[in-house]
Amino acid sequence: MSTLRFRVVETAFTKKAVDVAVPDERPSEYFGKYVFNRAKMFKYLPEKTYRKLVDAIDNGTPLDREIADSVAEGMKKWAIEMGATHYTHWFHPLTEGTAEKHDAFVEHDGKGGVVEEFSGKLLIQQEPDASSFPNGGIRNTFEARGYSAWDPSSPAFIVDDTLCIPTIFIAYTGESLDYKAPLLKALDSVNKAAVDVCHYFDHNVKKVFAYLGWEQEYFLVDEGLYAARPDLLLTGRTLMGHESSKNQQLEDHYFGAIPTRVAAFMKDLEIESLKLGIPVKTRHNEVAPNQFELAPIFEECNLANDHNLLIMALMRKISRRHGFRVLLHEKPFKGVNGSGKHNNWSLGTDTGVLLMAPGKTAEDNLRFVTFIVNVLMAVYRHNGLLKASISSATNAHRLGANEAPPAIISSFLGTQLTQVLDHLEESSNDELIALSGKHGMKLDIPQIPELLIDNTDRNRTSPFAFTGNRFEFRAVGSEANCASAMIALNTAVAEQLIEFKSEVDALIAKGEPKVSAILDVVRKYIKESKPIHFDGNGYSEEWKAEALKRGLDCETSVPVIFDNYLKEESVKMFESTGVMTRKELEARNEVKWETYTKKIQIEARVLGDLAMNHIIPISTKYQSELIDNVYKIRSLFSEDKAVLLCGKDLDIIEEIGHRELAIKEKVEEMIEARKKANKIADEREKAIAYHDTVAPKFDEIRYHIDKLELIVDDQMWTLPKYRELLFIR
Repeated sequence: MSTLRFRVVETAFTKKAVDVAVPDERPSEYFGKYVFNRAKMFKYLPEKTYRKLVDAIDNGTPLDREIADSVAEGMKKWAIEMGATHYTHWFHPLTEGTAEKHDAFVEHDGKGGVVEEFSGKLLIQQEPDASSFPNGGIRNTFEARGYSAWDPSSPAFIVDDTLCIPTIFIAYTGESLDYKAPLLKALDSVNKAAVDVCHYFDHNVKKVFAYLGWEQEYFLVDEGLYAARPDLLLTGRTLMGHESSKNQQLEDHYFGAIPTRVAAFMKDLEIESLKLGIPVKTRHNEVAPNQFELAPIFEECNLANDHNLLIMALMRKISRRHGFRVLLHEKPFKGVNGSGKHNNWSLGTDTGVLLMAPGKTAEDNLRFVTFIVNVLMAVYRHNGLLKASISSATNAHRLGANEAPPAIISSFLGTQLTQVLDHLEESSNDELIALSGKHGMKLDIPQIPELLIDNTDRNRTSPFAFTGNRFEFRAVGSEANCASAMIALNTAVAEQLIEFKSEVDALIAKGEPKVSAILDVVRKYIKESKPIHFDGNGYSEEWKAEALKRGLDCETSVPVIFDNYLKEESVKMFESTGVMTRKELEARNEVKWETYTKKIQIEARVLGDLAMNHIIPISTKYQSELIDNVYKIRSLFSEDKAVLLCGKDLDIIEEIGHRELAIKEKVEEMIEARKKANKIADEREKAIAYHDTVAPKFDEIRYHIDKLELIVDDQMWTLPKYRELLFIR
């Protein structure tokens, strides 16, 4: 049961009562309430159907139409009992968001009425318009047909009155037009490759799972203030705004007491998330003012990705009930931390072994080192591609700023693991590996118990850090679809494991013992992947120079970074693993370049409009008042006295004039650069032109606007300032 309670929500402008359903049960009792999980399947499906569906989920066994009809009937019965009236295929087009078209459970009954109906055909596939979603030229406007197809491995769920069925989205000609289809292929590829390698150590392993634990950072702002900032409304970030006198410099917000209004939002978000089967666990203040984080328990990668997309939609919806707007842009405010989405990634077997965790025996540790070194090799060989997988017009503002990692992919391993790999590299025998786990640390404070210290420190400047039993891919952007990074990473690891097995098998075929063959190849990879290993300060200028010497990708232009997808080694990797074809990669890059251009184009238009129609008129009005004041003073006092009294005003009047002139000139230059770029037909070249000639004008225009903000009368300045936006009251 849930008790409906009313909570008064105070914003900067108003108070309103919000209906909040607060469950009387414990979270474990309502977890997954709106999910067609295995317990619901067992209850609503015939035994034969249930067994076949579970087999399809666990082992990838194809489902026939007869079983699909039976699943659809049980799913419909459950959904209608839960109050659902509609159903939809829920998929992930190349927009970074999700898509859905709702249909009612109604068909004519032949007697003048309707009947609730939902068949296996409707469950398995639908036909969204493939030409209306980003497709990179795969579908023309007149070639509209595309298919969404049910993904049984991710359970259906109910949002409001709609049954949502997770699906893939493909073109009529078979190419994937979404993130889920290639992600599923990448996960299948890494599963097969990892199982083969696991058989060197344990023949009982039948499946390897990729796990993902994302950490979602975000900002909250008062809804009224958000509505008064056209730049926030239209671009997700502030295109202007002088830093607040106080922001994060006192380091007092991180892990601080959560503001009452924010805690109420977090509680409601957690309740709704748990009902949808999202195992949210952690919440806290982040470093910047008004910045927060939530994180769930680790899940299988595909499901975790679905849950992240779902929770971002929930955040947008629930925040408005509390008088907030949630900001998922990677850098909504200049001068304070941006927001990321740390992807904690690992591999585990169906026998319960985490492949990224040290074991208790020497053989276990050989397996651990084998997988760690192969991951390092994959990241080294495809460091440019991994950077491309997390690059975007929005994430470019965050990388390298404050706590975000730099735009150079490297891997932090920590002292102990580094020493183990160095020892292996230098040794020439087949000595197996001993690794220590956590060790105790006693403090000289009697009442404090012994602490268990991890076998590795943490490095917040590392984009890809080993953190004890997993790697943390810290460079992913907060509003990104995790699948982009997970497709690239899992595919790269799959390719690398396939190559590793091929080399080891070749040595064994020549008569070399298995352990010796494994160690020989591991030693070779340790040496080869050394350039990617860096445990130092990723922000330092010395590292940028060193990374360039090591041959790592140091490119900072996002449109050029995207080229990594079409390098021959990338195409070969995706095609050899069956994840994506060259045609699909080319189409996706067209989408990436076009999206980059459009985002910069929108920001340019918004900035130009605000500069000319908001800022200039306000500053001119203030300048006119100062001029009027000077004339009045001169009419009342002697010339000498008037000069003394008006000197500062005259300086301000002159500065306003210079600032306005600079803004007008820079806006005109930006418009001309945009017009010139728009004439370029090639999407890549157009994106590069926007990066090189349009985007640089933003900071030039902003500089003068921010100076005017400090000059103009505060009561006349119409846009909410940082000191108002960044501190929840």
